[in-house]
Amino acid sequence: MILVLSPAKRLDYETQPVTAKFTEPRLLDQSAQLIGRLRELSPAEIASLMSLSDPLAALNHARYADWQPPFAPGNAKQAALAFAGDVYEGLDAATLPALGLDWLQAHVRILSGLYGVLRPLDLMQAYRLEMGTKLANARGKDLYAFWGGRISETLKADLRAAKAKVLVNLASEEYFKAVKPELLGVPVIQPVFEEWKGGRYKIVSFFAKRARGLMARYAAEQRLRDAAALQEFAAEGYAFAPEASDDTRWVFRRRQP
Repeated sequence: MILVLSPAKRLDYETQPVTAKFTEPRLLDQSAQLIGRLRELSPAEIASLMSLSDPLAALNHARYADWQPPFAPGNAKQAALAFAGDVYEGLDAATLPALGLDWLQAHVRILSGLYGVLRPLDLMQAYRLEMGTKLANARGKDLYAFWGGRISETLKADLRAAKAKVLVNLASEEYFKAVKPELLGVPVIQPVFEEWKGGRYKIVSFFAKRARGLMARYAAEQRLRDAAALQEFAAEGYAFAPEASDDTRWVFRRRQP
């Protein structure tokens, strides 16, 4: 199987990486085109486009100006160690053993507005560009138009290389909209994480994000080969709820966060 995650807005470039292993993003030529477009924007235009504060807009304006391949450990960091949001707190890749990191590299892909598809050990330079950003470009009005089928074709090649029979979607709706499931050639499993709140089960965004990372970590720790084994996931009180699930939508519930 291949699992896909969303990236994170929050980044950590201060902590030293726990591994010297790295790879290079495979769609950097496309990333360079987007950087060229972003460099045309002023800080005020970036603030308006991305609904950012003036300081954050200035920071990202500087990031676009500084972005420069080739990537190396001195100017970039492995994606799974650089992202630091809720998903990545659950994943906690820095504390996985070497074999766990190797499993992540082979079986996890991170969708990205700037880089398209990242492997966990792909080096990346700091950026802010959410997939839903309506950045007009030569291919259309937004990033979905820019990436077209490129993300799906990359995932399809990875699925074939891994001889994977299923793709497990642990990404957000915003990011998975960049994937065209009909091009993948395999079924898509959608795990859903629910909390008991107000007398019923519901999705709580913060907890759901963390749970996606926890599930990816569980798969890496166990070095799973069969997606069905994900139904045994039980971190932090979650349990598979077969009565609420079907063949492609797997619901995991807990009573108390």
